[in-house]
Amino acid sequence: MTPPVLELVELLKLERLEDDLFRGQSRDIGTKYVFGGQVLGQALSAAQATVDSETSDRNAHSLHAYFLRAGDIEAPIVYQVDRTRDGGSFSVRRVTAIQHGKVIFFCAASFHTPEPGSEHQLSMPEVPRPEDIEPAPPLSPEELAKLPIKVQRWLDRSGPFEFRHVYPRDELNPPKRPPYQQVWFRLADKVGDDPELHRALLAYASDFHLLGTATFPHGISYYQPNVAMASLDHAMWFHRPFRADDWLLYSIDSPSVQEARGLARGQIFDRHGKLVASTAQEGMIRVGKAS
Repeated sequence: MTPPVLELVELLKLERLEDDLFRGQSRDIGTKYVFGGQVLGQALSAAQATVDSETSDRNAHSLHAYFLRAGDIEAPIVYQVDRTRDGGSFSVRRVTAIQHGKVIFFCAASFHTPEPGSEHQLSMPEVPRPEDIEPAPPLSPEELAKLPIKVQRWLDRSGPFEFRHVYPRDELNPPKRPPYQQVWFRLADKVGDDPELHRALLAYASDFHLLGTATFPHGISYYQPNVAMASLDHAMWFHRPFRADDWLLYSIDSPSVQEARGLARGQIFDRHGKLVASTAQEGMIRVGKAS
């Protein structure tokens, strides 16, 4: 595996301090604070680690989270898991993330034993295949040097996921357009077959591009120095098996922005058109005076 992928896989393997207490490290991906997807993936990893032999047939099917404080990228995060309930076919875990003695995040994750039942899904949008979309070219060092420091740090790193936008947008000079986008993405290298790892990887990746869709009608972007954005909550549902190291399509829309908050929703399909997961997120979007 390439260093970014190996680093992410290791990041999601938490250190077990006690039966229901874990510690995770942080990774600087160019954001000022801990990336929300990292906390989502680590919290899900902690919850999954407490689904023991008696309930080992249960898979995570939903995750509901709140981000309370910005995370410090220089410090580890402790995850405390509460085994809220183990029923006949469902289990629920509550996970609290603590840093510097304060709660920065909490979530509830639900697990279900697979069982037969009726099935339907919405169709995947008709879009070009990922192989037919050219990867975005990197910015030259000269272009990068002209950008705000927060954008330089974000762009000047090779991440563990590859993204291909169906309808690319110039984030440096964003036009106004409807709040929809589709993005193909996959982990840059193959990993093992552990479905728990793939769910944690997808939780990590689900925080990319989601809230940004809410900025499209307003012609603004996180890349602009007067724009501040942060996730407030995040919900995720796992519907069907998938692999995070094969191409997945993230189809996102934003139904509303108001009072400096934006709502975005996502559907994640595999390359064969199966709906494998859904997401929803509300986030803060503040626009100050341009310098």
